[in-house]
Amino acid sequence: MTDATGTARIDSWLWAIRVYKTRSAATTACRAGHVRVNGDRIKAAQNVRIGDEVRVRISGFDRILVVRQTLTKRVGAPVAATAYEDRTPPRDPVAMLAVRDRGAGRPTKRERREIDRLRGRDQDD
Repeated sequence: MTDATGTARIDSWLWAIRVYKTRSAATTACRAGHVRVNGDRIKAAQNVRIGDEVRVRISGFDRILVVRQTLTKRVGAPVAATAYEDRTPPRDPVAMLAVRDRGAGRPTKRERREIDRLRGRDQDD
């Protein structure tokens, strides 16, 4: 589980702490430049050490993680949560938008009421 040298490959570590579902997904993210260690873009084979700051871009948002333990094997979620410190700032709430498929036609009365309710324009007189 824990490496005796105090280092672990970044793709293996991201997979072990359950940021990515597969190690190949973590490797792909590193190749695409979505992973930074201490501010530098890195390759999947680069090692991380305890105290390194890792920035991972997922779904358009950055997660900021500080390495507390180097793991090379996938472990349970409670153990994985102790291997890093999450310093990600809280996200701003995103308003839901009503999206209709192109060519779906005119919304029905019920659909229109649901759209108005989502947008906060409901008329309960």
